[in-house]
Amino acid sequence: MTTTSRCSCSNDSRDCLQVTSPSDDVFADVLTANAAHAEHFRPVPREGKAAKRLALLTCMDSRIDPLAMLGLAAGDAKILRNAGARVTDDVLRTLVLASYLLDVDRVMVVAHTNCRMAGGSEDDVHKAVAEAGGPDTRSLSFLTTDDQDSAVRHDVQRIRSWPYLPGLAVGGFVYDLQSGSLRRVC
Repeated sequence: MTTTSRCSCSNDSRDCLQVTSPSDDVFADVLTANAAHAEHFRPVPREGKAAKRLALLTCMDSRIDPLAMLGLAAGDAKILRNAGARVTDDVLRTLVLASYLLDVDRVMVVAHTNCRMAGGSEDDVHKAVAEAGGPDTRSLSFLTTDDQDSAVRHDVQRIRSWPYLPGLAVGGFVYDLQSGSLRRVC
């Protein structure tokens, strides 16, 4: 069973969005955990700027803890994540904001071992999505690679050559999920 609610745009009464949510909350576990977290929560005593002047782009893989990986704490760095740790137009846009408004002057691009986006083709990923019951995704590019080091070098160069990010220090790395160590690529 689902419930539907209305919202209104601005101050008028026209419907702008129908929000449908299950009556049994699929987020109950994490909302319960958040309630426990909030009981002892202390805000980070810093501005929203990157205290270590660092931005980190890494994969969305849930086995990666970006702050722990680099010995950082909340507020130290701007963390960007996507499938495969690839430099996309959205990453570049975000880095412009981070660089000019949030004190970032260095960027780490960190791919990782055993990544689903490395070692297979675009066709492999489209097929896997379809086999999992998903839609036809052939109109999407997942930016897969069969040469992870080359992809990291390419993405680092993409940031370095972006005209809106002059002078930004950029390095490329691969994180080993088994050892926890970083290997510098460029």
